[in-house]
Amino acid sequence: MEQAFQYGWMIPFILLPVPMLIGVGLLLFPTATKNHRRLWTLPTILLLSIVMIFSTNLSIEQINSSSIYQYVWSWTLDNDFSLDFGYLIDPLTSIMSILITTVGITVLIYSDNYMAHDQGYLRFFAYMSFFSTSMLGLVTSSNLIQIYIFWELVGMCSYLLIGFWFTRPLAADACQKAFVTNRVGDFGLLLGIFCLFWITGSFEFRDLFEMFNNSVYNNQVNFPFLTLCAVLLFAGAVAKSAQFPLHVWLPDAMEGPTPISALIHAATMVAAGVFLVARLLPLFMVIPYIMDFISLIGIITIFLGATLALAQKDIKRGLAYSTMSQLGYMMLALGMGSYRSALFHLITHAYSKALLFLGSGSVIHSMESIVGYSPDKNQNMVLMGGLTKHLPITKISFLLGTFSLCGVPPLACFWSKDEILNDTWLYSPIFAIIASITAGLTAFYMFRIYLLTFGGHLNVHFQNYSANQNIFLYSISLWGKACSKKININFRLLRINNTESSSLKKIPQRDEKINRGRPFINILYFHNKKTFSYPYESDNTMLFSLLILVLFTSFVGSIGIPFNPFNQEGTDILSKWVTPSINLLHQKAEDSTHWYEFLKDATFSVSLAYFGIFLACLLYKPIYSSFKNFDLVNSFVKTGLNRRDWDKVINALYNWSYNRAYIDAFYITSFIAMIRGLAKLTHFVDRRIIDGITNLVGLISFFIGEGIKYVGGGRISFYLFFYFSCACVLFLIFLPFLRFLSVS
Repeated sequence: MEQAFQYGWMIPFILLPVPMLIGVGLLLFPTATKNHRRLWTLPTILLLSIVMIFSTNLSIEQINSSSIYQYVWSWTLDNDFSLDFGYLIDPLTSIMSILITTVGITVLIYSDNYMAHDQGYLRFFAYMSFFSTSMLGLVTSSNLIQIYIFWELVGMCSYLLIGFWFTRPLAADACQKAFVTNRVGDFGLLLGIFCLFWITGSFEFRDLFEMFNNSVYNNQVNFPFLTLCAVLLFAGAVAKSAQFPLHVWLPDAMEGPTPISALIHAATMVAAGVFLVARLLPLFMVIPYIMDFISLIGIITIFLGATLALAQKDIKRGLAYSTMSQLGYMMLALGMGSYRSALFHLITHAYSKALLFLGSGSVIHSMESIVGYSPDKNQNMVLMGGLTKHLPITKISFLLGTFSLCGVPPLACFWSKDEILNDTWLYSPIFAIIASITAGLTAFYMFRIYLLTFGGHLNVHFQNYSANQNIFLYSISLWGKACSKKININFRLLRINNTESSSLKKIPQRDEKINRGRPFINILYFHNKKTFSYPYESDNTMLFSLLILVLFTSFVGSIGIPFNPFNQEGTDILSKWVTPSINLLHQKAEDSTHWYEFLKDATFSVSLAYFGIFLACLLYKPIYSSFKNFDLVNSFVKTGLNRRDWDKVINALYNWSYNRAYIDAFYITSFIAMIRGLAKLTHFVDRRIIDGITNLVGLISFFIGEGIKYVGGGRISFYLFFYFSCACVLFLIFLPFLRFLSVS
């Protein structure tokens, strides 16, 4: 197996030929490449599967032998400077490689059908392949310079993927926002790397950790500078993993295709920040107050992400804020020094969130059959509902992912989140209370998303109305009130329930197969024929990815169960896996946990999850029994507040959540306005003052030249008279100064 480690450098580059060949094909043979575009799916999935198998074998070897492999070769050599490149294979690398490849394979299989009718199909797969290559290069890097190179490549790929539909203004603005926000954190990371090199003289992790610890223990560097260095390094992780206050790019990143959202939020871009903090954890642990600072940022992000998800109407934005909150749990665990718990939650959350995003993509895909392609409608949960009977497989998979993220046993996220909550009670009771309340909020907003999407009746529907008759589009308010809105639609009914008519538009063969046995209406809407059908289940390739992720979501938590009766050593698989990590050279495997201790610790967190689910069902489930208006507040909430005061509380909470806690507005009115004001001032100084002085000198020279050219007449006597007159004038002007100088 030692020979297998020697080929670890191939992990980032196995997938690289795919985007290169696609680019060459589009450049030299564009027509043939586009005509056979779907043939590129197979080599992409095949090569990524090879990387997955290779990474899995290396991980098994590490579990059995507790080994770490690192290979480095010199790139530049100087008397006082050496820049090395290489690769590091340790448990952290293995965990990230397996996550990237397994989630990436399911997303690629899913994308083959999801993006089948998109004109940018080849461009999409080229971006995806290079994105996976960059992320694999990031996690296998052996020094900070390599990490920064691949860090920037990941940011570039995310910019391209978020703005994949760049012709849409919202997508173009979203990718620019993500790019600028991440540049803030990346600049801090670059400064931190330079500061760290100034202290240690090395970029390699082993040498860096050893020399840095010696500098701290021997007081060779002052602590304020060390603290600044650590904060700058952490700034890169804050931006990349969407931690407060650089989280604002994450919900807008939903403007990209849904498979991109699944890959970014599950195992790639947002996981890069957690990976960086985990990799540099030995450095952060020896600096005072930095671990507390990381924990503080994590707990703020946990609560902020959960509260912002409460009132979102867009299904993908709700899941995006959920990702933000769960990443906060990972940062909190790392700040507490719970390295194992953070990696455990990183694993379980990756599969659960990938399942939820791909499930939301299946829902969006089905809603397009009703409203057409319109992100404002086919992603709006208020216009959904009643999808259970139309999307049964998607509904079951989405429900399992929801249960997992809520922390319901025995699904994956229950084991990892419960472990973090238990560690938080030992670290800080205040943080533990906030994290526990957020666990209940997570269950509430996740089941709100599920109920609005799949529960009740379909809210956008068409019936057999005569011409010029009003129809009702029922919608559900974000806080549970059913309401209706009259919309005047002038249409003429042409076809219903598959009856034949010569005036109908020809339906494609694929639509005929899908809608067989299902009633649909073909209407003439403003003289444009459109086919409206009930939502239908996604194709088998998309459902296959969902089922694979369901298996991971159901059983991946077993690797970290805190008791293992089948292991004589009494340690779980995850503890044995992470113990030989370069970050935990002195950590031993944890002792086994007894059943009664585990049940006692888990009872509280599970109770909070069930309470959040119960509250969501109580607020939203009764709506689906009928669409009659009713007073939900008076029927459910019995408090001492009167109706007006309660409405103010509800409205304030709703506005806080829906308006993103006013953080974006604050950035617009402060930083963006300040930068634009500074730009306008600079523009004014450049155009009016600097250019004005230059133009004034030129203008004066012009007029002087114009005046002097009329003086020349060719007569020497006139020239002498002119020069003598000018000399006299100058003499009279300077005569007082000459007298003053002679007296002094």
